[in-house]
Amino acid sequence: MNGLLLLALAFILDAVMGEPHWLWSRVPHPAVIMGRVVSALDRTLNHGEMQRLKGVIAVLVLVTVAGVTGWLLQHLGTAVTIVIAAILLAQKSLVDHVGAVAAGLRESEQAGRQAVALIVSRDVSTSDTSATSRSAIESLSENFSDGVIAPAFWFAVGGLPGIAIYKAVNTADSMIGYLTPKYAAFGWAAARLDDVLNWIPARVTAALIAVAGRSTSAWHNVQQDARLHRSPNAGWPEAAMAHTLKIALAGPRSYHGKVQELAWVNGAGRRTLAPHDIDAAIAIVWKAWGLAMALCVCIGGLIWVF
Repeated sequence: MNGLLLLALAFILDAVMGEPHWLWSRVPHPAVIMGRVVSALDRTLNHGEMQRLKGVIAVLVLVTVAGVTGWLLQHLGTAVTIVIAAILLAQKSLVDHVGAVAAGLRESEQAGRQAVALIVSRDVSTSDTSATSRSAIESLSENFSDGVIAPAFWFAVGGLPGIAIYKAVNTADSMIGYLTPKYAAFGWAAARLDDVLNWIPARVTAALIAVAGRSTSAWHNVQQDARLHRSPNAGWPEAAMAHTLKIALAGPRSYHGKVQELAWVNGAGRRTLAPHDIDAAIAIVWKAWGLAMALCVCIGGLIWVF
């Protein structure tokens, strides 16, 4: 069985099982293990001079460990490959966390803020319903790319080594890829490699969202708005979602008590958002997920037959 058909089975397994608490409360999740490796490299190398070079070395070590581990696991058989791939996808856990924000907002603004604080890094302590809903939809759009389509893409390209390397780099970027005095130099390699690995998947994700939402006619506007985002990749799925739902995303927000005046994505869109907008975004993501799985089945089936 080829990699695309294995990926389709991993998609289904992840959608059914998600992140079972009974398992990950007993053993560390692979992402947790990756995080521990990144932390160890940070403690060992991130001091003294030549921090950018040390950051490059850290990423090379991380990529090597992840790739070799994926290669070894892949040789344990088809079933193990499917299970590991499913574990490294995050569709169900993503929509569950974002759905919890909508459920929280229907209870109270405070409950919604508490739920969204679990999935975003910005300051949401004073967010109203619109700001909380916007944060949830942005997180859903970006993480559908980072947590589902990008790992799936790299599994299709390189099997378990490919998806393991991607997840390791993405984890490193989330931990050390910040423009702070501590990580501006040491985290440079992780941040840049993460940008490279997400370049194609982010645009594929935007296309899937646009097709799922029947908004391909707005593709030119998606391209224009994606470039307004501070990230070279995150703007693509966010712009596609914004135009699909005809809402405005991004815009000013607060980090660590300091407001950043970021550009609006689809600034002409509706800015008053509510829980039903989160529900609509989740529905679009499930349709896009279905399209991705259907492509895996169709292309993988043709490869298998011919």
